[in-house]
Amino acid sequence: MMISRRTFGLGMALSGLAACGTPGATRLRSSGPAPLADDLRPVSNPGYDAWVAAFRGRAGQYGLNDATVAAAFRSAGYLPGVVTRDRNQTEFKRSLEDYLSIAVSDERVAKGRAAFAAHRATFSALESRYGVDARIIAAIWGLESFYGERRGDVPVISATSTLAYDGRRGQFFESQLVAALKILQNGDTTAARMTGSWAGAMGHTQFIPTTYLAHAVDFTGDGRRDIWSDDPTDALASTANYLAQSGWTRGLRWGGEAGAGAPAGSVIQPQAGGPSFVVTGNFGAIKRYNNSDSYALGVGLLADRIGGAGPLRGSFPPDANGLTKADRIALQQRLTALGFDTGGTDGVIGANTRRAIEAFQRSRGLPVTGEPSLALLRSLG
Repeated sequence: MMISRRTFGLGMALSGLAACGTPGATRLRSSGPAPLADDLRPVSNPGYDAWVAAFRGRAGQYGLNDATVAAAFRSAGYLPGVVTRDRNQTEFKRSLEDYLSIAVSDERVAKGRAAFAAHRATFSALESRYGVDARIIAAIWGLESFYGERRGDVPVISATSTLAYDGRRGQFFESQLVAALKILQNGDTTAARMTGSWAGAMGHTQFIPTTYLAHAVDFTGDGRRDIWSDDPTDALASTANYLAQSGWTRGLRWGGEAGAGAPAGSVIQPQAGGPSFVVTGNFGAIKRYNNSDSYALGVGLLADRIGGAGPLRGSFPPDANGLTKADRIALQQRLTALGFDTGGTDGVIGANTRRAIEAFQRSRGLPVTGEPSLALLRSLG
């Protein structure tokens, strides 16, 4: 069975949001490159070496030649950090309000509008060729890699072979390793340039290797389907092709907030008490990219904002602590002003904000809970 990007996304859909305190493995992250962690560098592992030797012995069964495999593994190695991350994916459910606060942040909107303007000719050509709304393509780019700023620096051959050897999802990751080697054998890129996330999602829009083989295109006409280049053209075209082959209907909106001006479609309300949305079949096409209502809404709303639309009209109810988003932003601002840096003031209570609350509570001799509350907000002035 062909393993789709959708299948892969089920386990990765919100993994990056935890770090924001972020497809493809979709990670919502802040801008700027991040240094490669020490545990994502190769270390000696005799068991892994034996597994690689056995894999090389059967690689021909997959249509791989010895030269490709030898060259790919020349600089590959066991990465303990990918195993740690694969085994410790915490199950959590972030509210739609929090998700959208990050996915459709003012920064992501502003960068999206700038990126859309800078690549306007490319987006226009892609929309004409594939029939997919250019702003949707831009929004996926924004959610997957912050418009190319965070494409991932982990060697894909090392990552996929480590996870195939580890065995928790061995068959899946061996299929990704084989696909990655076929990409190298086809000459689309080199092993040194083939980098991505810790789980093997690659390029501007975070394709996994099997999805790349099925849907990547050479839109620039240079003979290579290059989703890793600083030039995002092939990656954006590949995403447009994926959506077109996933049932995207030309000229149909994805949906919108329920109310005047919304298209005809099905009504959903992902967060109780929050806004309702009308969604069309193209919402389903976006979900083929990542099978999550929150993700698809993030893409759709970010696309609308890139196109000049304003923020949501509807509001969300207070959270379990009785705090509205405005309250949470005020809490973060006041803590930061007192010297307890929350790492941002987006109204999303993550690890940085909880650490700031703990530091404040400790400094005042209060019980250290790290929990936000209306009482804490009032105590901050």
